[in-house]
Amino acid sequence: MEPSPVPLKNDINEFLRYLSAERGYSAHTVRAYRTDLNQLAGFAGDRGATASADLSLELLREWLWVATQAGLARATLARRSASARSFTAWVARGHDDSTDPAARLRSPKPGRTLPRVITHTQMTDLLDLLAARASGGEALALRDLAIVELLYASALRVSELVGLSPADVDLDRLTVRVTGKGAKERVVPFGVPAQRALLEYLRRARPALLAEAATPGNTAAPLNTAVPLNTAAAPNAAALFLGRKGQRLGVRGVYRLVAVLLDAIGGTGPAGPHALRHTAATHLLDGGADLRAVQELLGHVSLGTTQIYTHVSAERLKASYGLAHPRA
Repeated sequence: MEPSPVPLKNDINEFLRYLSAERGYSAHTVRAYRTDLNQLAGFAGDRGATASADLSLELLREWLWVATQAGLARATLARRSASARSFTAWVARGHDDSTDPAARLRSPKPGRTLPRVITHTQMTDLLDLLAARASGGEALALRDLAIVELLYASALRVSELVGLSPADVDLDRLTVRVTGKGAKERVVPFGVPAQRALLEYLRRARPALLAEAATPGNTAAPLNTAVPLNTAAAPNAAALFLGRKGQRLGVRGVYRLVAVLLDAIGGTGPAGPHALRHTAATHLLDGGADLRAVQELLGHVSLGTTQIYTHVSAERLKASYGLAHPRA
C-alpha cells in the first residue's frame, strides 16, 4: 500500500521552516511566502488539490489568471509566481521527484518605478529641524536625530537599524556593523554629523530611556541616569535604539517618525525610512561615488538592483536641464 500523500499545508509549513532555519530568510520575507502559499493552498483546496503532488502547471496558471482578473498588481503577481516556483522546486528536491509543476510558470515582470528621493536642501532642512529639537536635551529628540542621521549616512534598511546593538557601533572608526538580508553581515561607514548625534544619544538619552524600563510609572527619568544590569531594563540593554518606555524600538516606531517628517516637506512617493535609503544612494552617485561601492554599502547581491539609482540620477539631471537650459 502506498503511503498517503503529505497534505499541502504540511509541506508549506516545512518549507517555511526551511526558509527561516536553513536559508536564514528574515521574518518579513517568510511572512510574504506564507501569505502567498496559504492563498495558493486555499485556491487549490477549492479545486480538490489537497497535497503537493496534486499541484499542476495548469492549476498554478489558473491561480495567477484569477489574481490577474481580480486586478492584482504586476509586482504582486510576480511575487506569487516566485513563491510558487521556490516551493515546488523544494518539494521536488525533497521528494526525489524530477517533476516540478512550476518550472515553466511565468508571470508579468513587475513594473519598476523610480524611488522617492529627497533633495539636498530638503535633507539639510530636515536634519537642522531635528538638531534644533534635540538642542534642549530631551531624550526622544536626541534619539530621533541619531536615527535619521544614521539612516541617511549609512543607507540602512529599517530592519537593520532596529536590530542594532551598541556594540555594533564603532564611534572611533565611524562604522556600524549591520545584519542584512539572508543574515549577511556588512560594515558600513557614517560621517561626523552622525557620529556626534550617536555620541549624544548614547551618553545622554539612552541611559534615560533605559531608566524608564527600570522604574515603571516614572515618566521623567533624568538624563545620565545610571541603570544597573540586574534591573528590569536588562533585557533591553542589547538594543541600540529604545522606545519611550525603554523597550527596543520597532520598525513601526521608525516608520511613524520618518513618515511625519517627510509628510511635512511634501513631495510624492512613499514617506517611510526607505526613502532615506534611496536618497543616500542617489546623493552618493550624484557626488561621484562608484556604483560598486554603493552596491556594497547597500548590501545588494546584484549590481542590477543598485543600478536603479543611476536612473534616478539621470531623471534628476533631465529635470535640472529642463529648468535651467535655455534650449531645453
